[in-house]
Amino acid sequence: MKFSELGLTQDLLTAIEKHGYVEATPIQEQTIPLTLQGIDVIGQAQTGTGKTAAFGLPILENIDPQGGLQALIISPTRELAIQTQEELYQLGRDKRVKVQVVYGGSDIRKQINGLKNHPNILVGTPGRLLDHLNRKTVKLDSIKNLVLDEADEMLDMGFLDDIESILKAVPAERQTMLFSATMPPAIKRIGVQFMQDPKHIKIEAKELTTDLVDQYYVKTKEFEKFDVMTRLFDVQNPNLTIIFGRTKRRVDELAKGLEARGYRAAGIHGDLSQQMRMKVLRQFKGGELDILVATDVAARGLDIKDVTHVYNYDIPQDPESYVHRIGRTGRAGAHGTSLTFVSPSEIDYLRDIEKLTKKRMLPLKPPTKEEALAGRIATALGEVENIIGRTKTEGIEEQIANLVNQYDSETLAAALLTAAARPDSEAVPVKITPERPLPRKKGNGGGGYRGGNRRGGGDRRGGDRREGGYRGRREGGRDGERRGGDRREGGRGDRREGGYRGGRDGEKRGGFRGNGNGSHGRRPFTIHENNND
Repeated sequence: MKFSELGLTQDLLTAIEKHGYVEATPIQEQTIPLTLQGIDVIGQAQTGTGKTAAFGLPILENIDPQGGLQALIISPTRELAIQTQEELYQLGRDKRVKVQVVYGGSDIRKQINGLKNHPNILVGTPGRLLDHLNRKTVKLDSIKNLVLDEADEMLDMGFLDDIESILKAVPAERQTMLFSATMPPAIKRIGVQFMQDPKHIKIEAKELTTDLVDQYYVKTKEFEKFDVMTRLFDVQNPNLTIIFGRTKRRVDELAKGLEARGYRAAGIHGDLSQQMRMKVLRQFKGGELDILVATDVAARGLDIKDVTHVYNYDIPQDPESYVHRIGRTGRAGAHGTSLTFVSPSEIDYLRDIEKLTKKRMLPLKPPTKEEALAGRIATALGEVENIIGRTKTEGIEEQIANLVNQYDSETLAAALLTAAARPDSEAVPVKITPERPLPRKKGNGGGGYRGGNRRGGGDRRGGDRREGGYRGRREGGRDGERRGGDRREGGRGDRREGGYRGGRDGEKRGGFRGNGNGSHGRRPFTIHENNND
């Protein structure tokens, strides 16, 4: 169903089109008409199904930009809160809707100043929202729309008491929307206690991987990943490829590194302007770029034909994100390939993905330098043929004669082939900043499946450790542990918010023609069984 059929005004439809959305997902199609009528909704759907737009678009439709704070969205992690704020800001930009986000581990004074600007929508994590309520830096008595996002996740992280305290501060006359991947008894009790005759919408997890996508993984250490990836490019020679990185910094560094080594690549993430994002996507769709590097959030809603390969530079923290990522290839009956880089400590995440997809990934042995060079030369031979076919000699006959007299044919052919093959490209230094590892899971020597116990007793660095590197070094723990007023967030609250989804996108939020010229057909590549698995 098209968004234009859901009863939204033109301002929002224009924003939706700019955002890259085409058709509504099932959760959006069923939720938006109900929420536009003011009906309370319990939406049950897996991650990555478009829940943010499902509740965000009706809220934006009814927001009065001059009316102060009208909507509150509670998120379990800072990454999800940031991602939600950014998506609602983009969708509500034409309507001039102000969206503020608050979360633990960052300077609360900046958040207080932001709240003084009278946002229309407030997105926040439970601990920090309660902190602002206790400080009386925010009032919720004007809230008309309340959203509990990923409610089962918040319960698992021990936020139930905080959520109930926040709900009591919100007017009883309101619309409430609750979204959850699962529906445990505690979630149902919230529905009974805090919602008015809610409609229950359940979307089955139908979006699983297709047999049209060949799925591989490569075991590699963090510092080896970039070189291994570029060697795979040279051996596999894809046409159009999307690379997923966990953080915005990761995306920027990967795109710059690939450019430095001669690949036609660019990145997109939440910090880019809409104009720049659309420019990069046009270049990718138009064949000016071979590689698109993206965060999960930036790639959401993309529908690009002829993507042959998806590379997960960082393995996603939740299996549903993996399904969403590799769904960018293998479309419309075309064949696709996905490849996921995994460190030895991340094997449990790989197994969780396989459990969801009910499909084993095949191990792939990293190519050697020699194999990569052979791949570049094979690609270059095709490019040389293209160059020769396009070459015109008019006006340069004298220079050609001089070269032929000065060098033999073998030397000239070698020079042409070397220029096209870039045999020394791997020697170009590229620095990719290491990201903090994903939290180890139960039974694997770590602080539990969600990176620590429910109250965050596992790791005092809290968000800094478990949030995939995004904002962690700058903010995670530092403000929360040092500032007396933030101790609730930096200690108990912030550690809990790092949790399971912290590293999913870092924001919870990232075929080659080797030499950047011309186009060649794909070559088959060899699967090597990895006996170390």
